[in-house]
Amino acid sequence: MKESQSLMTNLLPSERIDDLQRKGYKIIQNPEKFCFGMDAVLLSSFATVREGENVLDMGTGTGIIPILLEAKTEGKHFTGLEIQSESAKMAGRSVALNNLCEKIDIVEGDIKEATSIFGKNIFNVVTVNPPYMNDLHGIKNPDMPKAIARHEVLCTLDDVVREASGVLKQNGRLYMVHRPHRLVEIIQAMKNYKLEPKRIRFVHPYEDKEANMVLIEALKGGKSMVKIEKPLIVYKDVNVYTEELLEMYGNE
Repeated sequence: MKESQSLMTNLLPSERIDDLQRKGYKIIQNPEKFCFGMDAVLLSSFATVREGENVLDMGTGTGIIPILLEAKTEGKHFTGLEIQSESAKMAGRSVALNNLCEKIDIVEGDIKEATSIFGKNIFNVVTVNPPYMNDLHGIKNPDMPKAIARHEVLCTLDDVVREASGVLKQNGRLYMVHRPHRLVEIIQAMKNYKLEPKRIRFVHPYEDKEANMVLIEALKGGKSMVKIEKPLIVYKDVNVYTEELLEMYGNE
């Protein structure tokens, strides 16, 4: 408890502590660098983690997904892999703030080397909220931490899928949130590395708008059969979340 209180009173410049509305957990963020977005909340709700399973979150950033999954599931242990030293250290402080050091590890390292770092066939579940855009999509943010999070600066989609497959056990599951315009590319990459898409759910900002995110579950070594789930609608009116979104955020 003293460690948590110390962390709360020794934030770095521009950092703040946000309430996650789950089990009293909080997270340290720096809005001048990068804060977690809705996609992380959606991914943590879409992912299934069973009792006793070990989970790796690749490119964990603030550590939001391991913390939310620990709050929502009966998983045994959660690991976050993050290449940016400042983000990894901040995520580690959030883990300590919530007294979760025995349940969550934050490892500083490169997604492209995940199999070398952890070994093959280690995890039951991998989650990833990868950079959405390659060099053909949009203008890179001049702020490097944000550019790394949004563009394929340090790793490609192929890197992500290859390493996820490598660290997953047979019949392990990969959960990814991405953009619909890259869905064909995502499925092709998954199949190249023996990951079979099993569930796909499109996310729409409004009921009458086209999808702007897609959630995908893939099974390592699975047979070909995919379920398209009902669409997830974010807003029922301007700036008014649907009941399902409120539940995901913990505002039941």
